[in-house]
Amino acid sequence: MIVELACVDGAQPHPKPLRKSSAVIQLNTLLRAEDIDPADVKLVRHQDNRYPGRPSPYDLWRKDVALFETYQRIQRRAVFDGARFLASFVGTSDNDTLFVGLYALRALGRVPTGTLDPLSGEDVGGLHFYDLTLSPHLADLRAKLFVVWGPGYRSWVQLANNQDKPVLELRRTVSEPPFPGFRDFRARLDDLVHLPLKWRETLSSVSGIYLLSCLKTRQLYVGSAHGEHGFWGRWSDYVASGHGGNKLLREVPDSEYQVTVLEVASSTVTAAEIVDLENRWKQKLFTRDWGLNAN
Repeated sequence: MIVELACVDGAQPHPKPLRKSSAVIQLNTLLRAEDIDPADVKLVRHQDNRYPGRPSPYDLWRKDVALFETYQRIQRRAVFDGARFLASFVGTSDNDTLFVGLYALRALGRVPTGTLDPLSGEDVGGLHFYDLTLSPHLADLRAKLFVVWGPGYRSWVQLANNQDKPVLELRRTVSEPPFPGFRDFRARLDDLVHLPLKWRETLSSVSGIYLLSCLKTRQLYVGSAHGEHGFWGRWSDYVASGHGGNKLLREVPDSEYQVTVLEVASSTVTAAEIVDLENRWKQKLFTRDWGLNAN
């Protein structure tokens, strides 16, 4: 299938779209071109950030399509009933909506006891389990087609017949921005769940000293990260709790923090040596005197 595409008014195009035209293509037009009635299709957008430190649906899909498909088949409610096909999308690290395949829905059963959900790691035995088969329809658009989902991200399952989606872009390949390096890295804690998978893996691979900048009070906090998951593991604690167990951070509720890397530690450095590095940075930045370090 070859289509000509255009960016929706007001949307910023991604680099290197295949083609552009003055007309906006709709997803249902592509379905009808495959002799598929949109009334038989449910649109599904997977983007679940409830489990800090765990992979997102987009991560699952990029890393292991089979695991992603298992995750998609498991549902707490019978949300896919009434459809013959699922048009499956994932929310990317840039919050775009990427088409990953059209699935034929064949039957509904129950998840075997003791089955662990690929996303949460929880036992999901007894939940609904859909028999989904990847369809050859629209195969040439998998992992290339982006649509405009609209503002209703919470409505992650929609009827294609009622919610036609404008096609935003067709890319040759899906790529992620390169990691900027530890010296130039900075992000808000609330945005960490949207970081590309490769960035998370890089941040998990090293230990060192980091800085939290409170955007509410403009105070600073120096912390250290070491152990199996490095910076990423420590920062995931903040995302999960909001304060990471730190006394003064708990006293600044509903605040946003920017995180940066102050120093990357050598792989041979001990935990005690990392604590010494942390103390030096606290002294340099006076974070015990007028910052958020209580110790």
